[in-house]
Amino acid sequence: MSEHQSLEPQKIPSRHDKTEKEIVSNEKWYRKIWNHPWVQKFREFLKKYHVIKLFFTIFLTFTAFFLIYLVYGAKTADVTGLRAGMIQETVVYDEEGQEAGALNISKAEYVPLNEISTYMKDAVLSTEDKRFYEHKGFDPIGILRAFAGVIIHRGNIVGGGSTLTQQLAKNTFLTLDQTLMRKAKELFLSLEIEKHYTKDQIFEMYLNNAYFGNGAYGIENAAQRYFGKSAANLSLSESAILAGALKAPSYYNPIDNYDATIKRRATVLSLMVNNGKISEQDANIAGESEISLVDNYVANSRYRYPYYFDAVINEITQNYGIKEEDLFNKGYRIYTGLNQKLQADMEETFGNTQLYPAYDDGTKAQAASIAMEPQTGNVLAVVGGRIDGAGKHTFRGFNRATQMKVQPGSTFKPLAVYTLALEEGYEPNSTLIDEKRSYGPEKYTPENWNHQNKGTVTMTEALSLSWNAPAVWLLDQLGLKKGIEKVHQFGISTVPEDEYLGIALGGLTKGVSPMEMASAYTTFANKGVRAKGRFVTKIIDATGAVIVDNTTPQTNKVTSESVADKMTSMLLTVYAPGGGGANAAPAGYTIAGKTGTTETVNGEDGARDQWMIGYTPDMVVATWMGYDDSAKYSLAVSSTHGVGPLFQLEMYGLLRTSSKNTPFSVAPAATAEKKDSSLNVDEIIQKAEETGKQIWSKVQEWTGQLWKKVGQ
Repeated sequence: MSEHQSLEPQKIPSRHDKTEKEIVSNEKWYRKIWNHPWVQKFREFLKKYHVIKLFFTIFLTFTAFFLIYLVYGAKTADVTGLRAGMIQETVVYDEEGQEAGALNISKAEYVPLNEISTYMKDAVLSTEDKRFYEHKGFDPIGILRAFAGVIIHRGNIVGGGSTLTQQLAKNTFLTLDQTLMRKAKELFLSLEIEKHYTKDQIFEMYLNNAYFGNGAYGIENAAQRYFGKSAANLSLSESAILAGALKAPSYYNPIDNYDATIKRRATVLSLMVNNGKISEQDANIAGESEISLVDNYVANSRYRYPYYFDAVINEITQNYGIKEEDLFNKGYRIYTGLNQKLQADMEETFGNTQLYPAYDDGTKAQAASIAMEPQTGNVLAVVGGRIDGAGKHTFRGFNRATQMKVQPGSTFKPLAVYTLALEEGYEPNSTLIDEKRSYGPEKYTPENWNHQNKGTVTMTEALSLSWNAPAVWLLDQLGLKKGIEKVHQFGISTVPEDEYLGIALGGLTKGVSPMEMASAYTTFANKGVRAKGRFVTKIIDATGAVIVDNTTPQTNKVTSESVADKMTSMLLTVYAPGGGGANAAPAGYTIAGKTGTTETVNGEDGARDQWMIGYTPDMVVATWMGYDDSAKYSLAVSSTHGVGPLFQLEMYGLLRTSSKNTPFSVAPAATAEKKDSSLNVDEIIQKAEETGKQIWSKVQEWTGQLWKKVGQ
């Protein structure tokens, strides 16, 4: 042994030991990137400008705002009125504040929790939320399960995680979108609900609001729909079936899918056993029992005036930001301008099927009408289509009185031409040119309905007998732009394509509705002030708060009272003897207004649309008749075989039923030009002789025909 040799034992290298070189090599593996110049510069940048801190600050700020948004949404939701809205119906009131009916198409019949079968309550708790009485509105385990689903399914929630409180929040306040945002809103709303209600109240609201398929909302309606009994008398088997339906009501119900319902019932019964609600023996007995279906559900018939109530819903959802489902389920009080007597009378008239002309193949014409109070714009009555009998109305179907757009024909002349003419200095007896003329580069050539011209006519005669040529000539004299502006003042919108002289005759691209025309004609009945049509005057929620106040009429001054009176004096001649609408005048009543007809699409003889508008100082009525398929069907040219009989009977009934009968303050204008008042005796005698001869000739003709019939 050398003196320089160490006496210490030599270490035998292990395969697990690493040399210094190897260690340095490994250090270089991860430090190489960390110490790279670019990385060092990036690190210095982050450190210098505090980017990481800034990032976390932005993240925390965003999170804070997001939480504030969710809290605000939960706080501003009408949680306090939730239960009251479920218990109360949304009631509609008429113009006098009297109850007219209710919006209850999908309204559940509300029953207290103690009147619901114990089996039903246990089945729902076992299936939907077994820890319901323990949590504070949300289940952490369920939430974790839902978040896992979000990650797996790329942002979409596929099920699970919702407590009964969360489901109640979703059904009453939120959409059914399966998104993380909706889930977050649902959670915060559930916390708010738990603050205001006891567990029993929440459970009660859930069962009364849940959907069980086949139009059955609420546990009482579901029990009657499927088993013909009240919710209090549901058996274990029946309760398991209804609880199982909550997962997918359109699939797990005994009417639509019997086999799937049986399997789902077994699952529910098994869960009830596991949760200690029933014994294994009870589950087996219930699982083997036959399902006996009995449908004793009767829909509430308080949706009394379908066309009017449909229009109320449309107006509210479009103008006031209230959703349809909220209207049915939150117990609002809706005040309207409805006159129940007038509405019932109008519906009765439209139910007379003999008043509708039929085409060769048996297809009957359609019709619509609306009655409006001229001072307020309140819709007193409305019918949006032919009434063929009970049960034919389609909920929120097409309402021709409010939603239809068709050309107004000659009913447009007072709006586009004659009111402006009176404002410009013309008088009712002013002379107009009645000649066949062409206008503009397009050579627009209007013709009178009888294809004849008189040379000159008074303005009143032109209006009363609905001559086209003098109306277009007059608008050309006044100025097309002025006519367009006047039309806008009447509340009628136009498009650039409407800017031609044909607008004098109602030539509109998009057309108008009866409601728009009725509103326009309120101008003449209301001393020159137009009232915008409306159904709703006020809405009160279930807590008593006024959320919509529409009691003040929306009006605009269209013309002076003097012009309105002159216009009315001219329009009184339309339904007077000798006027264009005389045959449709209601017996015993005086009305003003205008008739209108539009040509068929294919240019054949016949009418596409027939209009009659009539008014008194208390009421404006706009009535239309035609075919929905105007390209295939048409009416007769004369309204005598169309809208005339319907309007006459309708107007007579409305005026007879109305409690108001204010007389006109003006007399009908003269329809002919003034002539020399000096008497020509010879001329009188000659005319009398000619008239006598004509009468005697007719008497002889009628007598001869009578003798022939007697001889037969």
